[in-house]
Amino acid sequence: MRRLEVGALVVALFLAWYGSFLYAPTERIMGHLQRIFYVHLSLWGAALLAFFVTFGAGIQYLRAREAYWDELAGASAEIGVLFNGLVLLTGAVWAKPTWGVWWTWEPQLTSTLLTQLVYLGYLVLRAVSEADRARRFAAVVGILAFLNLPLVFLSVRLLRGVHPVVFGQDPAGRPTGLEPAMVHALAMTLFAFVLLYSALVRLRLRVGLLDGAARRLRIELSG
Repeated sequence: MRRLEVGALVVALFLAWYGSFLYAPTERIMGHLQRIFYVHLSLWGAALLAFFVTFGAGIQYLRAREAYWDELAGASAEIGVLFNGLVLLTGAVWAKPTWGVWWTWEPQLTSTLLTQLVYLGYLVLRAVSEADRARRFAAVVGILAFLNLPLVFLSVRLLRGVHPVVFGQDPAGRPTGLEPAMVHALAMTLFAFVLLYSALVRLRLRVGLLDGAARRLRIELSG
């Protein structure tokens, strides 16, 4: 990473910390515990971006059969699994004092866990074989896995679990939303995590491409 990129990432992360813990007002009911919301939702936004990139790169790999798209799909899925795992972790930390339990099998939590398991299976599938046929099958899995993500988003609205509706209406039909300062804090945190995702996926992609080139070179030399 270039120094300018590192500097921009550091500034963005600092602003995210400042916005979440100092700038945003304290929520009336949950108090300071609510501040984990900014990290929790921003991690999910970055994970969604990562899985969308895996989806798009998988389509491109099936079309072009180029190693770049395959490596990008795998690299993005790895970062997505990392971020989605942190979504589950921060959600559990938030749930215990709020709902009294670390975990409950409500629709959004269950669909988020299912997403994590599917993408973990995708990464395992990629690790099993380097053959083109296995990579093509993995690309199909990455594409189909993305179709589960709208369920995660819609479950809180259609299935009415315990998750609150942040943007829209609550079960009683009353409008919900955030104060402007809270929206600003969320935007800063989301932007910081998107930058972090971008930096991590580019580093992982570079490692994957170099590793692939080294494997091909070893095969040529051994042949």
